[in-house]
Amino acid sequence: MSDSDKTAIADSPTVMHMTVVPSAIGLVASDLPRTLSFYRALGLEIPPDADSAPHVEVSLGGFRLLIDPESTIKSFDPEWTPAPPASPRTALAFECADPADVDATYKALTAAGFDGHLEPWDAFWGQRYATLRDPDGNGVDLFAALPTS
Repeated sequence: MSDSDKTAIADSPTVMHMTVVPSAIGLVASDLPRTLSFYRALGLEIPPDADSAPHVEVSLGGFRLLIDPESTIKSFDPEWTPAPPASPRTALAFECADPADVDATYKALTAAGFDGHLEPWDAFWGQRYATLRDPDGNGVDLFAALPTS
């Protein structure tokens, strides 16, 4: 960031006096029941009647996951279109109890027909890691600390 950018931000009374707190991340589902099934398989508590809801909120211990079907987004933004298929720019990360749990969770979700993108491996940063894709192609990482010797 240049010095002029820093000055512009510092001089902006709206930025200096706003209280902005991250509280949720939103996903748009092309197939809401399938997306909710995926996140249920990861252990999120989502009631069965949510499959037909226009908006779903899942508490993540002080943070929320918001999931809307495409029809909800189009109801207030008629020109909205899904992004073309590509590599995701966002990933949700789920911490597992231990490295074996990463492997077991990955295996269970891929056996249930969900997309396994990267099979579990021991990452150089000291975690057992794997990557799935949810039904809309969003990255979903599984991780656990590797034992230290």
